[in-house]
Amino acid sequence: MNFAIIGTNWITERFIDSAKRNEEFKLTAVYSRTHEKAKEFADKHGAEFIFTNLEKMATSDVFDAVYIASPNSLHAEQAIIMMKHNKHVLVEKPAASNRAEWEAMALAARENGVLLMEAMRSTIVPNFQRIRDSLEKIGPVRRFVGNACQYSSRYDAYKEGSVLNAFKPEFSNGSLMDIGIYCLYPMVVLFGKPDGVKANAYMLESGVDGEGSIVMRYADKEAVVMYSKISNSYMPSEIQGENGSILIHSMLEMDKVEIRYKDGSREDISVTQDQPSMFYEAKEFMELVRAGERESRINSHAHSKIVMEVMDESRRQIGLVYPADLK
Repeated sequence: MNFAIIGTNWITERFIDSAKRNEEFKLTAVYSRTHEKAKEFADKHGAEFIFTNLEKMATSDVFDAVYIASPNSLHAEQAIIMMKHNKHVLVEKPAASNRAEWEAMALAARENGVLLMEAMRSTIVPNFQRIRDSLEKIGPVRRFVGNACQYSSRYDAYKEGSVLNAFKPEFSNGSLMDIGIYCLYPMVVLFGKPDGVKANAYMLESGVDGEGSIVMRYADKEAVVMYSKISNSYMPSEIQGENGSILIHSMLEMDKVEIRYKDGSREDISVTQDQPSMFYEAKEFMELVRAGERESRINSHAHSKIVMEVMDESRRQIGLVYPADLK
């Protein structure tokens, strides 16, 4: 399958390295705002075509699908341009700045009959399916605790006076969008939309959240999500049931998962994930395209919409407004 990429950064490098492990994947085109950057990236990864104009790129027939990993604030516009020209779109998380942007993207996908999928890798890896299959073992679930706190190297630059994109509201960035979503998306896939949301955060002077927490209410359980880009945490995440708890070593990678039952016994329910986590999202996406599907059953349009709604409400409560919200 011929792919193009938009966004020449470290996450794109990681995606290409993971996706090319599938022999179906072929990178044929690269977009960047500058010819020099596009050529440098294309030469490095063996792509034949380069583009500096999105409209011209969208009309090209040298690729069938595009992976978008540009700043969050650009996702919606770029994805819609591609879909209007019948390109399938895999867009890096968060897929959009807010619910309104996501709904416009989903509408464009339906109108043009193309696949649109949010690139949330942790819900696609084999161990997430193991979690889903094992929920009944722990009895009725009463609490979900999602923990994703990862000190950003960009925060060192921030403290030295250099505000990089990761901490700029104009790019729809911050801790919730960058890392909190790793807890929220699996929660929504497992349990659906919460009935209530209460959010708190520590706001940086640049205008985005450095860290925060969200408590959510369901009819029969509650969910607590903690996230940070200015501190590390070494605690696992946990799904607590009346008969035991599922411990998740990393919400980002889902590489180790175990059950601790109330009688003290343990069960390792992990399977070996012998590929990088992004391999599985690329594989899912390509299989869906080949099957003629227009959305993933896991990273579905509905799930992405609910996650955006939770983040919109959380941002409203902590006072985090993006320029994209004012359009």
